[in-house]
Amino acid sequence: MAYPRTAAKAPLPKTASLRLLAVSTFFGLASLAWGYNIGIMATIYVHPGFKKSLHNPTKAMTGLITSIYYLGTWLSYLFVSHPLADRFGRRIAAATGILTTSVGAAIQTAARGEHGVAMMIVGRIVCGFGLAIVSTSVPLYQSEVSPAKHRGRYVVINHVGLVAGLATAFWVGYGVSHWETARGTYYGWRLSMALQFVPEIFFLIGVFFCPETPRWLVEHGRIEAARRNLAWLRALSPSHELVHAELKAIEDDVQQRHATSQSWTMLFTDRPLFNRLWRASLLQFMAQMCGNTSMKYYLPSIFMSLGIERKLTLMIGGIESTLKIGCTLFDTWLVDRFGRRLTLVVSCIVMSIALLLNGALPLAYPNNVNHAADYVCIMFIFIYTFGYSIGFGPAAWVYGSEIFPTNFRARGLNIAASGSSIGAIISSQTWPVGMNNIGSKTHFIFMSTNLVSAIIIWFLYPETSQRSLEDMEALFNKDYRPSVDSVDRYQDDFDETDATIPGPKGTQA
Repeated sequence: MAYPRTAAKAPLPKTASLRLLAVSTFFGLASLAWGYNIGIMATIYVHPGFKKSLHNPTKAMTGLITSIYYLGTWLSYLFVSHPLADRFGRRIAAATGILTTSVGAAIQTAARGEHGVAMMIVGRIVCGFGLAIVSTSVPLYQSEVSPAKHRGRYVVINHVGLVAGLATAFWVGYGVSHWETARGTYYGWRLSMALQFVPEIFFLIGVFFCPETPRWLVEHGRIEAARRNLAWLRALSPSHELVHAELKAIEDDVQQRHATSQSWTMLFTDRPLFNRLWRASLLQFMAQMCGNTSMKYYLPSIFMSLGIERKLTLMIGGIESTLKIGCTLFDTWLVDRFGRRLTLVVSCIVMSIALLLNGALPLAYPNNVNHAADYVCIMFIFIYTFGYSIGFGPAAWVYGSEIFPTNFRARGLNIAASGSSIGAIISSQTWPVGMNNIGSKTHFIFMSTNLVSAIIIWFLYPETSQRSLEDMEALFNKDYRPSVDSVDRYQDDFDETDATIPGPKGTQA
């Protein structure tokens, strides 16, 4: 059914933008807990109380504690995250992920004695299990409530929350490093770990005051609830013609897809769907192999290898992570203005240059004999941060959350995200072992993966910015022929101030 173009042109109230920003930012609170859980480990690894509680773990053991987290994420991505989000909704999934994470954090907080390492490993697996649910349900929610033209803006808030959590963790670690009494040695790192309960509790209380996504409600036959939620998100009356038109488009799309009775295995057997799956999976893998996982977990250790004192390394880490927030906010504009592909390629090149210098200068000036070279290394770690924050950090999640059709989105995104777990396991093991055996040459490994990633993305990844459902189908399915009467032909004009009727994918992606 085609809807009149004139009816579609009535502008949405500005309140709609504020509501979208509010719910997307609140879900970013779950991402903040995710980032804090990751970032706090970097500060704990260099805390004397942690080393004493775990009887001075070796670098190999530290690498195991780091990488085992990604075993939990991998299992969750493949077997739990997607059915949870599909069956119970995006809100319930996010809340379950946060609750599971809090259990894992409690186990780690209590780690000590002869069972300390085992408790850390179990706690890390549980945290990984929970945060995998968070890392996919949050961008799913944000993408499904957003209009296509500014989808990137709202989904990037997921990564803003992540880097805000990282920054908070480093500043907490820096503050705790000044607690140098015997009690501080014992309780300092435990307090650092336990503080993540604060955003988790707030999220668990507030998440049920947020509306479930209209797309998920329509998928489960709750049409009136979907109408009410859609009307609230668009700041319009439930009887408004724009709400009716958008809801009707969603219903038509859901009915069409249900009628085909497509199994999730089609992600592997259907060529156009598999074209999306392998790209999203490889992108997530590359996002971890670029070296960011190592930077997140071992940044203080990297600074200490340059001869910097522990407290100062934590302060520099806090500054670096805080700058990530600004870079990521900048990317909310870049990713829609210049597209996903260009920002990703530029990101890879910037990171490659930074890694090249961080690998070469310590070889040219070993044992910190040249402090100027050490300062240059620190500067290029910040440049590396900028490169990651304008590319792989947010864009990998934006790309994966928008290319799959509605009925395959949760499953496709979770399978793709399992690629990030594999990449993170490899990179988190490579860094400590590599630095122990070949020193700064380890940077060259990640530099090479960035260069290869840039080539792959430029030649094999189509641009998805501001694309509607028909555009996505045309990108990945050469045999697709859109209907002339499709409501999706109006999607590209739709935003908060110019409310062209959104098509099924545009309103869902």
